[in-house]
This record gives sequence, structure tokens and C-alpha cells, in this order.
Amino acid sequence: MFRLLVLSALVALAAGARRSQLRMVPRLDGRIVGGHAVNIEDFPYQISLQYYDSHICGGSIIGPNKVLTSAHCTSGRSASSLRIRHSSTFQGSQGVVVQVARIVEHPKYNPSDSSNDVSVLTITEYIKKSDIAKPINMVEADAVEGNRKAVCTGWGTLSSGGLSPLELQAVEVEEIDRTECNKSYFGGITDTMICFASPGKDSCHGDTGGPLVVDGKQIGIVSWGYGCGHLDYPGVYSHVAALRTFIDLYA
Repeated sequence: MFRLLVLSALVALAAGARRSQLRMVPRLDGRIVGGHAVNIEDFPYQISLQYYDSHICGGSIIGPNKVLTSAHCTSGRSASSLRIRHSSTFQGSQGVVVQVARIVEHPKYNPSDSSNDVSVLTITEYIKKSDIAKPINMVEADAVEGNRKAVCTGWGTLSSGGLSPLELQAVEVEEIDRTECNKSYFGGITDTMICFASPGKDSCHGDTGGPLVVDGKQIGIVSWGYGCGHLDYPGVYSHVAALRTFIDLYA
């Protein structure tokens, strides 16, 4: 009996350690996996969030002077250190660079479990609406989950430790059942998260803050996950429908 108790305790400790490793792996500086190069005309809402002129995250235009991104992209950073580049297929050149004036992170953002991982940025200049720069619509707050196919866009290395692409990348992914995803992450999927993946395809580190879109409406924000492109560990996205009250308040 004692051996069984000891074994159970060890298994629980191991699972706890593994869970703590898997639950929070913010995708801060990486890649679209299994995607392809695209033009900004096809995704005119996409922006590059830059920290002292270096790309750190993605984001989306949601209003004339408003941008949506992840809270962990802005956490601990001042507005004066951040800029966005819009209207460009290339994250490091062309387009228009605009200073961030204000950061509003979700008041219940929890860096320990990545719940409520969303920030709304106000920029100093209005974005002139055009074929290469326009806001994206948000998914309805009562949108039904399940069996959706989405596209995610961003910049970053194309393989682990590889070089970043010059051009914007896009990848198509499919929704993973919430219950199954929650099992993969040992109960780490909260109501403010949704999961998407496809074989060999995923968003990753440098795509953080970028949009996940279905039928022209943003349903998610790249947030976290374990590795990139592993079917056992789907990509986790901030759940826009569940976060609409906050987004609408500051957009």
C-alpha cells in the first residue's frame, strides 16, 4: 500500500511539473510553421509590433487608431518604446511606422496562466483606410465554437533557430475540440482561450499578438503553446468572442 501511495505521489509530482512546463510557453519571437508567403493586400489588417524598431509581435488594425495584440507583448513595456508598422508585406521595411500612444492591457490578464491575454493599443496617427491598411471586424460575442477553419498570419523564422522571412506568412489551421485541447494541456485551457492546429502547421513565437481569422472576422489572437506544429499540443489563442466586452470598451 505504501509503495502504491509513493508511486501515486511521484506520478502526481511529475504531472504537475510537466503541466507547469507546458501551460505557459508564450510565442514571443518565432514563426509561422507550414505556411506560405502572402501579400499585405490579402491581409490588410496585419501589423508588425516593434520594440525600439525591432519586430517582436504581430497585431491587427481594429479601428482608425486602434490595434489589437497580446498582453504579454506589451507587459512591462512603455508606450514610448513601441511602434507599429502597417501597410507593408515586409515587417522590416516599407509601409508606415507609427508611435504607440497608449497601452491598455486586460485588467484580469494573468501571466501565470496566460488567461485574458489581450491588449488594445492607441497609436498617435490615424491610419488612412486603403487596400493595404484597413480594420478587421471582430467575431460576434455569441459566436458558436467548433469545426472552424481559420487563417493565421505573421512574420518570424520558418524553422526553429532559422532565419526570419522577409515576407508576411499565412497558414490555415483547424479548430481543436476544447475538451481535447484541455486534456493536452492538463487543464490549462480557460474560457478565454481557443485551440487550433493542423498537421505540420501552426503559429509560433513571433506570431504572438497576431490575428486568427475566420470568414473575414477575427476570432483569436496568437497567445501560447508548447512547441510549434505538434498535434499533441495545439496552438492556443486568446478567445476574441469571450473578450469582446473589454475589446469593445477600448477599441
